[in-house]
Parts: sequence; structure tokens; C-alpha cells
Amino acid sequence: MQPRLLVVEDDETIRETIRDSLELEGFTVTACGNGRDALQSLQRAPQGDGFALVVLDLMLPGLGGLDVCRQLRSANDHTPILVVSARDSETDRVLGLEVGADDYLIKPFGMRELVARCRALLRRTTSTTDSRVLEHANLRLYQEECRVTRDGIDVNLSPKEYRLLELFMQHPRRVWSRDKLLEQVWGIDYFGDSKTVDVHIRWLREKLELNPSAPEHLITVRGFGYRFG
Repeated sequence: MQPRLLVVEDDETIRETIRDSLELEGFTVTACGNGRDALQSLQRAPQGDGFALVVLDLMLPGLGGLDVCRQLRSANDHTPILVVSARDSETDRVLGLEVGADDYLIKPFGMRELVARCRALLRRTTSTTDSRVLEHANLRLYQEECRVTRDGIDVNLSPKEYRLLELFMQHPRRVWSRDKLLEQVWGIDYFGDSKTVDVHIRWLREKLELNPSAPEHLITVRGFGYRFG
């Protein structure tokens, strides 16, 4: 069964072009023109057969794209989000990632690039399972369940936050450069800004560290990258 995608774009011409391009590639696509319809579509999706990816414009009437991201993540919905936007500043891209987007594509873009981004994002967020439990200090990572606890309490992580932590815990004390982390977690075909690594490391520290400004687990190795432990 092909992945189900949700396209949220208020410009009808662009919306239908994206829908047609994705359907030609074999995806099943639902399209809507505003944020509230998008949230309703996600909430109504059948259990176990929800959307695999959301293609989300930021400039929407009423409820904007950033607010859609915030509401999904605050509801612990980790459906991957590909933002498409004419806002092309570094500040806009970082803000989009900080509120929960997984990738950011600047308008105008070609349909081949859009399809490639969707496929790459779907590959990166496909879960793999393992029966082992990884432990370090007060942290436990249950690979079979894709679950993490801190002091025995569940920690809500996004898919990429989880993958980063899993990689770090599998290779304690190894120093990882941004490029290597992008390759391992985001994939070699990742098109975005390497600063997304720093953003996700900061999020992980906020969730895992007793004092995020003086981390004990996720350590910055100046001039090289990051290590765990």
C-alpha cells in the first residue's frame, strides 16, 4: 500500500499541481486549503492507517502553518512534516524546524525535488525495531518500542530526536560531526541546513539533561561535533 500524504496549501493551482505530481508517483493524497481542515483530517484518520507525511504551506488563512506544527507536536503527534514556503531567510527555516517541522522546502521549487524530499523524509522516519534495551545513567532506550525513559518516566521524543539518541547510545563516547549525524539520521540525500543538528541536540538536552546549559550526557566537542556519555 502506498503512503498516504496530506497536502495543505491555500493556493488552489499549487495545491492541485502538488497533488497531481504526488499521485503520479503512486502516493495516495488528500489535499486541503487551510490549517483547521488539516488538523481535522489528521484527527479523523483511521487508527493504524493515518497519514505518513504532511506537506504544509506556512502562509495559510486563519490558522497558519506554524500553528499547525505547534498543535500537532503539543498533541504528541509525530507525523513527519515537510514545510513548503516562500519565506527563505535562515530565521524562518530555523523557526520552522524549532516548532516541529522535519524539513523545509523554499518556493518556488520543482516537482521532482518535492517528490525527492517526500521520499527521503519517509525513508528517514521509517522505524526499525530491535529487542535490546540501551542504558546510560538514568536513561533507558527501548528499541523494540521506540521508547525512552528518564528516571523511569517516559520522555516524548520526535522520530529524529529518538534516532539521534539511539545512535549516540549505540556508540558511547564516539565524537560525531554534524555531517556524519546528518548522514546517519537524516540520510545522505538530505537537502536541508546542517544547523538542524544543533536544533535537535538542543531539544534533546532540554528533555534529557538536568541542566541543559551544562549537559552531562550530550557533550559538545569544540571544533569536532558531539559525543554522548
